[in-house]
Amino acid sequence: MKQAGFPLGILLFIWVSYVTDFSLVLLIKGGTLSGTDTYQSLVNKTFGFPGYCLLSVLQFLYPFIVDPENVFIGRHFIIVLSTVALTLPLSLYRDIAKLGKISFVSTVLTTMIVCFTVARVISLGPHIPKTEDAWVFAKPNAIQAIGVMSFAFICHHNCFLVYGSLEEPTLAKWSRIIHVSILISVFISIIFALCGYLTFTGFTQGDLFENYCRDDDLITFGRFCYGVTVILTYPIECFVTRDVITNVFFGGNVSSVFHVIITVVIITIATLVSLLTDCLGIVLELNGVICAAPLIFIIPSACYLKLSEEPRTLSDKIMSCVMLSIGALVMVVGFVMAVTNPQDCTHGREMFYCFPDNGSLTNISVSHFQLTTQLSILNISIFQ
Repeated sequence: MKQAGFPLGILLFIWVSYVTDFSLVLLIKGGTLSGTDTYQSLVNKTFGFPGYCLLSVLQFLYPFIVDPENVFIGRHFIIVLSTVALTLPLSLYRDIAKLGKISFVSTVLTTMIVCFTVARVISLGPHIPKTEDAWVFAKPNAIQAIGVMSFAFICHHNCFLVYGSLEEPTLAKWSRIIHVSILISVFISIIFALCGYLTFTGFTQGDLFENYCRDDDLITFGRFCYGVTVILTYPIECFVTRDVITNVFFGGNVSSVFHVIITVVIITIATLVSLLTDCLGIVLELNGVICAAPLIFIIPSACYLKLSEEPRTLSDKIMSCVMLSIGALVMVVGFVMAVTNPQDCTHGREMFYCFPDNGSLTNISVSHFQLTTQLSILNISIFQ
């Protein structure tokens, strides 16, 4: 919302969620038309080996860009420890259906995090000065915002795996599941974004937790919950990457030994990447425009348009053309803007409103004038 503008940000959230819902159903329709049961085989049958290679690269890269684990004390040690003790064992599962309960726990923790942000918008929001452009309808960085939103909703790379895990996989059943799931996801996402932006307005960071003070115990627990959700969610992403490797190099079948070796290699490389970066904002932007945009907007639409023999005036085909065009725009323009106008990285830096009296923000009581004075003294521009 900081990049897109407050009202436009909400509208874009709703639009991206609708496109995600539509494209997930479109993928299964494409699979039915082509007689395929995986994302890779669908693209391979539609666009041949070049398309298969492109999709494999995107699916392979996604987990490596998506693994910015946030930690609080002894960052490198905690990342390595949690990876070895939790992420690796969970990633060794060969049946994605067994990760269902783990995903449910992740959803519960996400709901708790949203509740924490709601509590802080009430207790903390009134004490932080609002920036002058906080409530404008739209801002020039809206395309970058679409990239981040796309990252929030992307699950296309494993949709065939989930579809195949259903007891009775049918298009109607899949559509109902997707509608409910996307509705819940967009509700949680909008509440989280609203609470964060209403609390900090123009000071909002790419990683919302960076806005809160270190001595805020409730938010510290929220950071812990977020770290656990990353640990519990990543095995599903690893499942897709491993599936790509086994299909490309081993014809889809590997022994138990090779299964373990491939998993360990994937987790090791992803952990090394996470150790090298701690700026979540730029990670979300790049992942959104490089991986999420083509996986959500471009590839499902292109496959359906080529496979379907329905009239061009059919609503699904019209929507697919619109998605394809917008996806290409978001991917190209979003990447250029992310590189030329990256978000500031403030990892580990206390915000100005954390300094008065060295008191906890849960107990802070300071006037707007005092905070504005502090801001001026620290020479921090409200437009940053």
